[in-house]
Amino acid sequence: MQPNSKGTRISRRHFLRGATLTAAGFTVLPSHVLGLGGATPPSEKLNVAGIGVGGQGAGDLSQLTSAGLRDEVNIVALCDVDSARAAGSFKRFPGAKPHKDFRKMLEEQKDIDAVVVATPDHVHAFASMMAIKMGKHVYCEKPLTHSVWEARQVALAAREHKVATQMGNQGQASEQTRVLSELILDGAIGPVREAHIWTDRPSNGLFNEYWPQGVGRPTESPALPSTLDWDLWIGPAPFRPYHPAYVPFKWRGWWDFGTGGLGDIGCHSFDPVFRALKLGHPASVEASSTRVNQETFPLASMVTYQFPARGDMPSVKLVWYDGGMRPPRPEELEEGRQMGATGALLVGERGKILSQSRGYRIIPEARAKEYGEPPKKLPRSPGHHREWVEACKGGQPAGSNFDWAGPLAEVVLLGNVALRLQLREELTKRKLLWDGPSLKITNFEAANQFLRREYREGWAL
Repeated sequence: MQPNSKGTRISRRHFLRGATLTAAGFTVLPSHVLGLGGATPPSEKLNVAGIGVGGQGAGDLSQLTSAGLRDEVNIVALCDVDSARAAGSFKRFPGAKPHKDFRKMLEEQKDIDAVVVATPDHVHAFASMMAIKMGKHVYCEKPLTHSVWEARQVALAAREHKVATQMGNQGQASEQTRVLSELILDGAIGPVREAHIWTDRPSNGLFNEYWPQGVGRPTESPALPSTLDWDLWIGPAPFRPYHPAYVPFKWRGWWDFGTGGLGDIGCHSFDPVFRALKLGHPASVEASSTRVNQETFPLASMVTYQFPARGDMPSVKLVWYDGGMRPPRPEELEEGRQMGATGALLVGERGKILSQSRGYRIIPEARAKEYGEPPKKLPRSPGHHREWVEACKGGQPAGSNFDWAGPLAEVVLLGNVALRLQLREELTKRKLLWDGPSLKITNFEAANQFLRREYREGWAL
């Protein structure tokens, strides 16, 4: 099923096509298959611009200029709406031209080959899409976009313009991700029909919170810092007065700007499970949570996805938990061993796999030792950021290129649709049935409005 004139349809086959090797989702296609004809020659340095360089963006630039990559990358431009927040990056890369508005930067500075997008979630799609349409390679932090619809559009545009892409879910390049797929490939726990994934965010139980949720909009009007361009920070979202309740990091919990705990951690935690179980579009999604309002995400929630059978793999129920919630403790886990504040549990017909600090392990430990290690059948990664740099220079597509990351983000963000206050009562009566190729909820038309959002005047994707 090919995209229609509105670019909204994508088949499950295409979901998996760009990210499969034998039975697991690891890209090994040569770049010419995806038509990356505009790649930077391997002998030349890649000229990179950072968009949002005060927080995670600073970390990404640090990775791109680390010992292994510093001879391959130039940081030529830095863009941030808060000069104080970005001061460290400006100081670290004195040769890079500073900017406040990424739109003007991309229009005016002609030496940019690629961009790193690490703005708040509500701006991801806009910065990425503009760069893509200009033929520039894009590295964008998770969850790739703010809405389900945006994730589809950005992925389609990246494919059309044949640019090298990567989403910032660094764990996809890890050894642990490959070991999980190899355990499933080897039948270590038999067919998997159930998976559970959890995080403590937004609260970590020690320091109260990563960011607030379950709160209302502040009413005070404190002075705006002189270093912050608030209008640019708001970007495409509905305008509201400045308040430190939103910046520099607390925006994650607000519906207008962030994507909550699911958006923050889901693209990290879902990725290994999706690769190992070859998951594509879910058939349905439903959710329950603590009290929710129209301003911020709930304090804690559970989102349940049902995935259909895939080839010889059975249907799967996947349950997400946040806010410190988690599934029942598996009986195979020895007394005294913790499940972890963030983790995953895969339930097979012949055993269970639990993610721990050491990676994915069969439980109990006695069974893990008896089994040993699975055969190594999958290619190892040279590193998450290096994957992208090599793809920009004509190498194979990065492991979380947007052909993979876009559909993954769609599924993650679909869970947030089921958490909307406006749907809460109706969803006590039914779950949302999902037609992934058509990007449509089929049994409750009113829910489809939450697949995308209205943009402030002057902003268009």
